[in-house]
Amino acid sequence: MSGRTLDDVDRRLVELLLADGRRPNNQLAAAVGVSPSTCLARVRALVADGVITRFTVDVDPELLGRPLQALVSVRIRTGARHQLTAFADGLRALPEVTQFFYLAGAEDFVVHVRARDTAHLRDFVTDRISTQPMVAATNTSLIFEHDRGRGPG
Repeated sequence: MSGRTLDDVDRRLVELLLADGRRPNNQLAAAVGVSPSTCLARVRALVADGVITRFTVDVDPELLGRPLQALVSVRIRTGARHQLTAFADGLRALPEVTQFFYLAGAEDFVVHVRARDTAHLRDFVTDRISTQPMVAATNTSLIFEHDRGRGPG
């Protein structure tokens, strides 16, 4: 970020875009009480300053053929700490991985996975994660329901 402080209008724009990233500029402008040109300039500045880092879409995993979701906790071997970046890069390349978190604590990574069924999930964990030499252990937890909170990010 450029170091500028967000004012109330900027904060409200971010809130509105978090709720609906496709909201038209004229509706955003009316909601925050500025002209459409001012609103557009502010949103562009929020992007340029790194406050808004990307616009994204949530999709129904069932309609994509991957209704089963899981969190896979991964612990990296003590002697393989130098491979953390390579492991993370590998996760980014896997189509089953929707997001992952690099953590401090007992586990090194928690990986959010979407799979077709339990066999697909089992094969993914055993063939793509557990067999990597740097992996010490995994633990898989099925997700019954997933929802986003209202906070930023």
